[in-house]
Amino acid sequence: MNRRQSAADLALFGAAPLFAVPRSTSNLVQPEFERFLDYARTSFGQPGGTTRHLEERLSMFHHADYCVSFCSGFWALAASIVALARPGRREVVMPSLTYRRMADVVAWTGLVPHFCEVDATTLAISATTATICINDDTALILGVHPIVNCCDVQGLTELAAQRELPLLFDSVESVYESCDAGKIGGFGNAECFSLHASKLLNGFEGGYVTTNDAALASRLAASRDGRTLERGALDARLADTHAAMALANLDELDAQIARNRERYKRYRAALPTVPGIRLLNFDESSRTSYKNVVVELLDDWPLSRALTIDILNAERVLARAYYSPPLHSKPMAYPYIPADLPHTDELATRFALMPCGDFVSLDDIDTVVALLHFIHVNADEIRDLAALAAAGASI
Repeated sequence: MNRRQSAADLALFGAAPLFAVPRSTSNLVQPEFERFLDYARTSFGQPGGTTRHLEERLSMFHHADYCVSFCSGFWALAASIVALARPGRREVVMPSLTYRRMADVVAWTGLVPHFCEVDATTLAISATTATICINDDTALILGVHPIVNCCDVQGLTELAAQRELPLLFDSVESVYESCDAGKIGGFGNAECFSLHASKLLNGFEGGYVTTNDAALASRLAASRDGRTLERGALDARLADTHAAMALANLDELDAQIARNRERYKRYRAALPTVPGIRLLNFDESSRTSYKNVVVELLDDWPLSRALTIDILNAERVLARAYYSPPLHSKPMAYPYIPADLPHTDELATRFALMPCGDFVSLDDIDTVVALLHFIHVNADEIRDLAALAAAGASI
């Protein structure tokens, strides 16, 4: 627990950190080792068989007709964008408050990011925010699910149908989720997922695409296997070892969700003791993973988010700013559509991810919340010491 007596006792000002080992926001779940080895051994005599098994399991899990695996989430997303974009058009309508490399992926495919606002309630793209950006040069709508809960699946689906545009969902953070329309994985023309170790379904690395379109699945598989030349030869097949890891974790997914739920509930019970901070609640009316913990720093939180995160990081509490800076405000070396997005700009200053995942205990969460309470109580002294430190550094 936090035993700080004054602001000078914080690690930011030279004291020893609270945690010897950093507590991160990454999932890093590990399956039972023998289970992983059992899956890995089956691939020795039948190369590719474990990967095909994973694809079959994932298509059933997501209630989708087809699953095409890739060596990374990047290639799953990039190949899907290339396959789906309307020929002769350039722009991809996408949120600015999202993954820091999302615009880079779009630009890599030769298309142009057209950033839209997000809904203030969901922190995600919606039919309303996307509509404003659609024009005769729109090639694709990229519906990105936020880190907590889901985006406007039904609205975006209807919008894409009305405007006769392809719709691709980036569902990296929504593997387990359901929404009012059903299980994530079977919406739009396709949905993309990641098997990175930081994600819900850990395959060491990897990615996959689900779709109900047989022709699209065939085209994606051909692109992945190097049988087409859309941007040069490509071999982006998922290795059987990664598939074995993902299968082992898929077997234990419900147990992981139960652990995630307990960590989330501990935050939900403890954070109301800290003024000025609000937990972003999961929508428990639908199935959810409880994987990520996001908080909002409210108007009465006494310090900037940047200073708050600096304090936490110094204590080896590896909190992170939530999608900041927004993509439309970052320097880009490729074409994009300039955007004035005041709501996104404001929202991008308020949210932070807190430590969670399998290497964070319930006691760790109590320690983190106690530290946040200490920061609030001692905010004036912290601000003064931070100012003195900054002045000394500038001399």
